[in-house]
Amino acid sequence: MRIGMWLEVSGLPADEIETAVRAADGAGYSTLWFGEVGNWDPLTLLTVAAREAASPRLGSAVVRSYPRHPLALAAQALTIQAMTGNRLVLGLGPSHAPIVEGQYGIPFTAPARNLREYLSVLIPLLRGEPVSYHGTDWTAVGQLELAGAEPPPVVVAAMGPKLLQLTGELADGVITTWVTPDTVIEQVVPALRRAAEGAGRAVPEIIAQMPVAVTDDPDGTRELLNARLGMTRDLPSYRAAFEREGVSGPGDLVIAGDELVVAKAIRRYAEAGVSEFMAVPVGAAADQARTARLLPELTGDARAVR
Repeated sequence: MRIGMWLEVSGLPADEIETAVRAADGAGYSTLWFGEVGNWDPLTLLTVAAREAASPRLGSAVVRSYPRHPLALAAQALTIQAMTGNRLVLGLGPSHAPIVEGQYGIPFTAPARNLREYLSVLIPLLRGEPVSYHGTDWTAVGQLELAGAEPPPVVVAAMGPKLLQLTGELADGVITTWVTPDTVIEQVVPALRRAAEGAGRAVPEIIAQMPVAVTDDPDGTRELLNARLGMTRDLPSYRAAFEREGVSGPGDLVIAGDELVVAKAIRRYAEAGVSEFMAVPVGAAADQARTARLLPELTGDARAVR
């Protein structure tokens, strides 16, 4: 199982983002991930990160599909591929109604159908194939050919059964959030397998994104996360995830404790069939630094993660 890091760069100036990338690269993470959270553009950051990081994959977790036409996103993704030695992992998802409708003024109707149409356009474009698509939500006519650009793997942020089915049928992987190993085993893996087998294709990989804190104060970290991310309970897909896991909020799902506790928790994701654990370091600055030091070591220690 690979270990990746989601870099929180909100509020950082450009030079400090570059420093953070160099530090994560030097620590040995398999993938560096940036998200679209209302400030820095993650895809632009990945191109910049490629100058500072020699080895990792570079991933978006995730970009919002509704405000980006698939022709435009395909062109941007292939440009990144050509400029970074084909290291991009293109993660995308529909986001949430309050963001799509409240910020962009776009109706958040039938997100599963919308994303199915989106991928039906995007994936052929990434392969260099001509597209002439006229759907309910998207129209796209065109073809993209960029020298040296290989089609990046496309991974989908999927929380519920409709998006898991869509991912199994069309995408290369799924990004789960607020999902425990038990849920991976009992719900995510079977749903992906059924959909992939029905479509006659390989089962997509599973990338599990979770907050992590190597800390001597796990209770305090949980309280901090609940205070910081309490608004996630107001987002229907996240609220459904908390209800499914039997918890009241994000703090109850953070992986928090000393090095042995964290290693054991991450081991369970590997045993559940996760191909990459995407860590989001949280908590006090010292705890985040402690977390960042520990996690890359788990990749090379089979006893720690398997």
